Amino acid sequence: ALSTGGGSAVAQERSGLFKTMEGDVTLLRGGKSQPALPGGALREGDRIVTGRNSAVSVVLSDGTVVSVGPNSSVDMTHYIFDPTTQNGSLLLNLLQGTVRMVTGIMGKTNPELIKLTTPTTVVGVRGTDFIVEAQP
Repeated sequence: ALSTGGGSAVAQERSGLFKTMEGDVTLLRGGKSQPALPGGALREGDRIVTGRNSAVSVVLSDGTVVSVGPNSSVDMTHYIFDPTTQNGSLLLNLLQGTVRMVTGIMGKTNPELIKLTTPTTVVGVRGTDFIVEAQP
């Protein structure tokens, strides 16, 4: 059941796109490490790792913007968004470093289904713009 209006099976797998980046940003996918590239896809199960003096922002398909600070490691544990119903859910796992999230459509329709975990806590999203820091 593919949606009409430009949606394809490949586009449905893609959770988001890397937008802006500086410095050393690595994408871990399926146990393999590769440099993250602007315009490249971010998928469920991927890990973003930033080096010193590095940062990256990702725009998810519902319009949520995730900005990852230096010396950070973030897993895109789970992401589903249906553009037709505008329903979905998101789980990010911040292993270390900092993440800023500005929620998109899901933050307005299903804020309770957006979660960000760290090694010590679970952050339930109630606002639309927040920053979380996890110390290793």
